[in-house]
Amino acid sequence: MSTNRTADQTAKDPARNRWITIQLVRIFGVACVVAGLAIGSNKLQWPLWLGYLLIANGMIDVFVIPRLLARKWRSRN
Repeated sequence: MSTNRTADQTAKDPARNRWITIQLVRIFGVACVVAGLAIGSNKLQWPLWLGYLLIANGMIDVFVIPRLLARKWRSRN
């Protein structure tokens, strides 16, 4: 049996896809925090409440949502 994985096997690997999803959620969270900080420092001329909302959303995306997804997708073995 060959240890090389084909593109079809890699595309169907649920663990890989779940890992990528978790990382994208974290990256989006960091982007939200950065945007919120830019609003708070008047680099972006948007309402201040939106900056606070983006920071709160980003912190949840970075610290809470990945843990919830990992718990939901944990194997039962």
